[in-house]
Amino acid sequence: MIRHIVLIKFKPDVSEETISDLFAELREIEKQVSGIRGITSGRSESPEKIERGYMHGFVVDFDDWDALERYQTHPDHKALGGKLVANAIGGIDGILVLDIPVAA
Repeated sequence: MIRHIVLIKFKPDVSEETISDLFAELREIEKQVSGIRGITSGRSESPEKIERGYMHGFVVDFDDWDALERYQTHPDHKALGGKLVANAIGGIDGILVLDIPVAA
């Protein structure tokens, strides 16, 4: 399994409603790309308070690297990625992405 982790520093003027809409778009992609096991998204509620501005994020679990590639090349993912970049502080610099193999 591959765990795709995305952390986002949204611009201060981006509303929670807009962020929820973006995450809803992400969940629509789940229905279109085979090999997605699940998606979790939201705002950090960490008691440690060391988010360093990355207050929102999502995790997508994929069956394998091929499923991640199908997701990455899907046109809806590319469109959503553009919206995330447009709403992040510093554009792409306001987004962190990690892909970690996980023993199933």
